[in-house]
Amino acid sequence: MIKNLHDIFPDPPDPARVAALDTTRIPEHIAVIMDGNGRWAKERMLNRLRGHKAGIEAVRETIRCANDLGVRYLTIYSFSTENWKRPEEEVVGLMDLFAKTMLAEVDGLHEEHVRVMTIGDLSALPAETHAAFDKAWEKTRNNDGMTLVVAVNYGSRQEILRACERCMHEALLRAEEREGDAKAIPDGAVREERALGTKGAPLVLTEEMFELGLYTAGIPDPELIIRTSGEMRLSNFLLWQAAYSEFVSTDTLWPDFNRYSLLDCLLEYQGRDRRFGGV
Repeated sequence: MIKNLHDIFPDPPDPARVAALDTTRIPEHIAVIMDGNGRWAKERMLNRLRGHKAGIEAVRETIRCANDLGVRYLTIYSFSTENWKRPEEEVVGLMDLFAKTMLAEVDGLHEEHVRVMTIGDLSALPAETHAAFDKAWEKTRNNDGMTLVVAVNYGSRQEILRACERCMHEALLRAEEREGDAKAIPDGAVREERALGTKGAPLVLTEEMFELGLYTAGIPDPELIIRTSGEMRLSNFLLWQAAYSEFVSTDTLWPDFNRYSLLDCLLEYQGRDRRFGGV
């Protein structure tokens, strides 16, 4: 249930903007590309890791606000497969920050009935970071509130290739079934009919079948994707899932993003005419 808007936005710069928010049109799934930590730190003559630490409060605020507004899924792009190219000191610091933050926040998220899950290849993460995400999942997996999806060591191209491999594997299994059925039946005509029957039918690939191989299987596509710091690209994020997402870019650097920044993005989203290719 959505809380009272005055409780969610207690001290708005412009109260009229709060009143303009249509609570019946809140996106079910919002995805966020959190960009600008490094630039925020540079402006203050700090190292990049200080910028990442400053961004944690923006994550907290966005989670709270999205949950209060009734958002069902919030996906945050924490670490991409390309981010391994960053300086080793920054990567090590980020992995340590992920682990400490997840362990520090999970009890509070659990109390709010938030379910925490990850998308991406966790096998490449340091053991402590991997274990922290596993603990968060185990503790919150049965919660029925908002699902917080943390994209870590995530790359959409790699995800799509993974789904293709799954489909190829399924096709090979179907082919083996057909071959086995054909060999088991002596009569040629019956053999042919059996081989083309339901059990051994050639695999016809559908979008629904393909999506079962994605990390996001079972999660609805995001209606709204937000990117901070003014950039206008997806950066290998949810390429399949973003086919009809509304994209909103804000010049705000991620550590400065707050609930009123999210309000502005939601109002821009609600001002769009979503036709999905129709007239």
